[in-house]
Amino acid sequence: MRRREFITLLSGVAATWPLAADAQQSSAIRTVGFLTSLNTADAAAPVTAAFVRGLNESGFTEGRNVAIEYRYAAGHYDRLPQLAADLAARKVDVIFANGGSAPALAAKEATTSIPIVFETGGDPVKGGLVPSLNHPGGNLTGVSWTASVLNAKRLELLHQLLPKVSAIGVIVNPDYPEASLQVRDLNAAAGVLGLQIRVANAHTENEVDAAIAGLARQGVGGLFLANDPFLSSRRAQIIALAVRYALPASYSLREDVVAGGLVSYGTSVTEQFHQAGLYVGRILKGEKPADLPVMQPTKFDLAINLKTAKALGIMVPPALLATADDVVE
Repeated sequence: MRRREFITLLSGVAATWPLAADAQQSSAIRTVGFLTSLNTADAAAPVTAAFVRGLNESGFTEGRNVAIEYRYAAGHYDRLPQLAADLAARKVDVIFANGGSAPALAAKEATTSIPIVFETGGDPVKGGLVPSLNHPGGNLTGVSWTASVLNAKRLELLHQLLPKVSAIGVIVNPDYPEASLQVRDLNAAAGVLGLQIRVANAHTENEVDAAIAGLARQGVGGLFLANDPFLSSRRAQIIALAVRYALPASYSLREDVVAGGLVSYGTSVTEQFHQAGLYVGRILKGEKPADLPVMQPTKFDLAINLKTAKALGIMVPPALLATADDVVE
């Protein structure tokens, strides 16, 4: 082979190397760690589907160019640090921490380098996740649907439905990081409304039974479920107990009202997971969490179950009914 031909051939091969490397890099599978306090894959299916939809819309398809490592704490917050550490050790590309602030706090403790996208119903600033909503800094950003912040409004709505009731029972999971903040804010809101708050703690299935039974014996006229993924996972149990003890109850999710609860006020949790999926996609494409402001909902829905109200002998004020976004009959 002549020298000139060899140089020409070598130049052609060298020219293909960057192209081949780029092609290999673009087809590489990225890995997302899905860290959640939720119970099981079946229980989390609706919100997981919304998250995956957000990923798909960002150009990432599970099994093609992205893999998802699922870690379920099943309502046991003490398991989260180990699960988060495992994902960090595997060097996943992004961790999606969802199901309250506890998974995000565990992920934050486990790594300062892997990007973290959180989904929480609490206040990310008060909860110690980020220093600012607009400029989160560090390796965390995410979606806050402000369920805990809406507790005062939820209490006010329950008071409108039960104007003659003076004492409301509140179920709180003491293991939830923001439990004390929620109780403090509820006590402040109750003082404005002239209500008494009686708090019962529950962080196991049996304790939920005992807490609601105990509040009923104390003569409370209504029930308020603090924002907490564990309590949300006990939806069927709590609604059944509310029926047994004839306690009108306030929830944070529309799904609770559809299942038979009396009233809820909040945003769509599935939409928050969808938005989180979009954020994870943007980070996989190269954007930094520090540059992505924490997303907050702009729409809040009031849902009322008229069938439940009738069974409890509650006359829903026409003005309140007119403002409801979702009425179950």
